Amino acid sequence: MKIGKRNIGPEYDPLVIAEIGINHNGSLQVAKEMVDAAYEAGAEIIKHQTHVVDDEMSKEAKKVIPGNAEVSIYDIMSKAALNEEDETELKEYIESKNMIFLSTPFSRAAADRLEKLGVKAYKIGSGECNNYPLIEHIAKFRKPMIISTGMNDIESIKKTVAIVEKHHVPYALLHTTNLYPTTPEQVRLGAMLELKENFPNAIYGLSDHTLNNNACLAATALGASILERHFTDTKDREGPDIVCSMDKEELKELIEGTKQIHKMLGGKKEALKDEQVTIDFAFATVVTIKPIKKGEKFTTENIWVKRPGTGEIKAEYYNDILGKEALCDIAEDTHLSKKMIGGIKK
Repeated sequence: MKIGKRNIGPEYDPLVIAEIGINHNGSLQVAKEMVDAAYEAGAEIIKHQTHVVDDEMSKEAKKVIPGNAEVSIYDIMSKAALNEEDETELKEYIESKNMIFLSTPFSRAAADRLEKLGVKAYKIGSGECNNYPLIEHIAKFRKPMIISTGMNDIESIKKTVAIVEKHHVPYALLHTTNLYPTTPEQVRLGAMLELKENFPNAIYGLSDHTLNNNACLAATALGASILERHFTDTKDREGPDIVCSMDKEELKELIEGTKQIHKMLGGKKEALKDEQVTIDFAFATVVTIKPIKKGEKFTTENIWVKRPGTGEIKAEYYNDILGKEALCDIAEDTHLSKKMIGGIKK
């Protein structure tokens, strides 16, 4: 999967998405300040949320109050939504810093706006994962889609995947828990691995709403290629997502941490060539613990195993040497070699 010039997949460093979302509360200036902070932390990609409120929600939304807010979802989004002109400027500002602009459209009009803006990919929110008409609409743009799957089960996600694969769209699936904040026991990284198992064509990852980087770092260790967290330049700001947002230092730590963990993945259980310098002193080889005369048998009384590991007869072959005859006189504290021992293959 590729977004712009950024390759995404198991062989690449994980992509960390810094989501400013609606943390700017409708202020383009605040949004730019958040972009600046994310850029300073090393972010490659900034995610926004595109809300065209009247196309997104009916008037009934004025009666629905989210669990992490005190006013209706309609009022929250009406206050936080950037108009097309401001969002265009935000995109241009992000791209002027050589970062990727990504956004979640929450309606058909929002998706059309983003397509008009020329976005390189689409982020699909968990609430839209089973909005199959909207998924179909966006998939027709034939651009990469990163799909959060919170609140959906495997059967529901299969329908979404069928649509994007029908349109030959590159896609990623992110496990998500849509609670703000999410507690550690609600994260369920096993669900992320279920996505990997059930959708082998997908890039997989985690969109996280906990209070620190632990879940994202753990997901990286399990092979996640995309990590997403909400972002703010300062946690002193007000907003429903600030509580589960990372700041500049946490973003920097997450980017560096995921890169390091990615380097730790893979490999097989064997000694590295670089470990030879340690093997030389750490391993044991067979050593005489008494002087031995030619023709004398090797016994537990005259040989044992000691460091360093530079001798010819490794400790694992100690029992094979017992009972064999010495071919020459051997001084005490001598590492045995094959030429000293009768009856073994040279």
